[in-house]
Amino acid sequence: MKVLFVLTSHDQLGDTGEKTGFWTEEFAGPYYTLLDAGAEITLASPAGGQPPVDPKSGLPDFQTDATRRLDNDPATIDKLATTHKLVNVSADDFDAVFYPGGHGPLWDLTTNGISVALIEAFIKQGKPVSAVCHASCVLLNAFDPESEPLLKGKNVTGFSNTEEDAVQLTNVVPFLLEDELVAKGGHYTKGADWSSHVVTDGLLITGQNPQSSVDVAKALLKALQAEA
Repeated sequence: MKVLFVLTSHDQLGDTGEKTGFWTEEFAGPYYTLLDAGAEITLASPAGGQPPVDPKSGLPDFQTDATRRLDNDPATIDKLATTHKLVNVSADDFDAVFYPGGHGPLWDLTTNGISVALIEAFIKQGKPVSAVCHASCVLLNAFDPESEPLLKGKNVTGFSNTEEDAVQLTNVVPFLLEDELVAKGGHYTKGADWSSHVVTDGLLITGQNPQSSVDVAKALLKALQAEA
């Protein structure tokens, strides 16, 4: 059971002068859920090396057992510091892919051609593609094997407009994810703000927000075990 994690390399929160990146819990929760189930996990990012971490995800309110475990896991910290360059990984070598969120992916992974081609390869090979929170943006520009938009007619979720408003970044982000998922033909659903909501539609597994991250990993695990 080999799973590829793809993290953002983008660290600027628009033109605010603030930093962004991936959200720690959205990496740590799924990572340890899958690792503890026996998955072999490879990390990659567009630029390779250390992906930027959203500094706000390190605040006390956002710590979980998984983030605390990461803080005391030098092997995984080193693994994060040395992610593979995205251009050097292939869907052929993995059973599934997972994209952690954070605001960073909105800027780099939405339109990254290598990432889009990777997602399309996973789908063509019948392998699950999963993403949580803002990382659902990675699906926006992908196409299915019939050259139709991957999201067309698909049930999907991701960070909601009301959640974006709650964190006061509606006017900072390059687009509102909920609106774009709908614009690409997705059937968007959401749960209550800051509650777990996971949607599985065929090979696509998406989660709404940080609270959904572990449940996305569990859904991915279920899909992988069903294939085994």
